[in-house]
Amino acid sequence: MNLLISGCLLGLCCRYDGKEKPLPLEQIRQLQSRFHLIPVCPEQLGGLTTPRPPAERRAGRVMASDGIDVTMQYQKGAEEALKMARLFSCDFALLKERSPSCGFGRIYDGSFSKNLTDGNGTAADLLSQNGIRIFGESQIEMLLSSRNQMEQK
Repeated sequence: MNLLISGCLLGLCCRYDGKEKPLPLEQIRQLQSRFHLIPVCPEQLGGLTTPRPPAERRAGRVMASDGIDVTMQYQKGAEEALKMARLFSCDFALLKERSPSCGFGRIYDGSFSKNLTDGNGTAADLLSQNGIRIFGESQIEMLLSSRNQMEQK
């Protein structure tokens, strides 16, 4: 079974600041033992550079900290991530929490003050609307449990 996963969680330097945010190696190995990992960075797929100014989602738009509206790039990246999920028949996605593209359930509120609000990133929203089950990096055990339940059916 294939798993769409935020590239930064695998150690790819694709975050806005040009850094990675890798999971512990033990967790990566655990995931590799249960899934074929398909890395994705919706922001790069949407045409944004790395590094890039931080961005946050607010009122349906995605704004960079320098005031530039990057909503179109985020939407394009979400569409490309969905194409990849479909191409590789991914039922699940493990995405970077709080991200304006990958966050699911809680994201930064758009004020650039590190405040969180209920909401989803653009890619997480589109993937979820198309039947992909989304998990954040703090939910790996839930992801593995869901995988086990699918195997038992």
